[in-house]
Amino acid sequence: STTGSPSTGVDGSYTWLKWTGSGSFIVDSGSSAGEVLVVAGGGGGGGQANANMHGGGGGAGGMQTATPTLTVGTHTVTVGAGGAGGSNNSGTNGSNSVFGSTTSAGGGKGAHYHYGVGNGGSGGGGGSNWPSGTQAGGTGTAGQGNDGGDGGDHSAGEYAAGGGGGKGSVGSNYSTTVGGAGGSNGSNSYTGSSVDYAGGGGGSGSTNGAGGGATAGAGSTNGTGNSASANTGSGGGGGGYKTGVNLATPGGSGGKGAVVLRFLTPA
Repeated sequence: STTGSPSTGVDGSYTWLKWTGSGSFIVDSGSSAGEVLVVAGGGGGGGQANANMHGGGGGAGGMQTATPTLTVGTHTVTVGAGGAGGSNNSGTNGSNSVFGSTTSAGGGKGAHYHYGVGNGGSGGGGGSNWPSGTQAGGTGTAGQGNDGGDGGDHSAGEYAAGGGGGKGSVGSNYSTTVGGAGGSNGSNSYTGSSVDYAGGGGGSGSTNGAGGGATAGAGSTNGTGNSASANTGSGGGGGGYKTGVNLATPGGSGGKGAVVLRFLTPA
């Protein structure tokens, strides 16, 4: 039995369950082998405050698979929330997702122009740094995601920010005024068809950085960063300078995570 109202289906020889909210999987008798996908919440993109101070993309939530033995008892499921986009600040880290003993780390926050980046499942992108020097992207967790890209040196006219790391690759560094693209996503087919998860958010710049895959948020050249798709663990895009308005514009929100369990359908 289950709690948390997971969706469910059958794919060939397998029964699968997908949680988009926290719950549990309860085994009353016997034991069996399972396969589980655990995707954490993505990091929120960084905001900006004034002209040419662009926010970094949020890092993807950690994505990993495991093969637990489904023994008698309650197996806890936790689905991590996505991080909020920063306004006059960096975003916030995504939250961890858990199935039993397998924990995936929330994605790192994208940076504001002089507030720090986040480390996590994948690292957040560095902001356009003030007053000088580049800002390094955050660090990803081995086996779960990749590092974020670097943000530019404001004093050198390098106004763009880095992209957040993704499951498939690191986030791209800024290029003068062009925001770095988010790192590429991962995919999984436990539910019977391939689903994209854990792409990095794009960094902001005079030209925005693209999200790492269709589920991640792109950076914005002129306002609020784009949010990631729900229940994908992807990162939010960085916020960009809104023309003529020196007000804080926020980054996009990271996507909430997901947990998918499958096992051989009992005879």
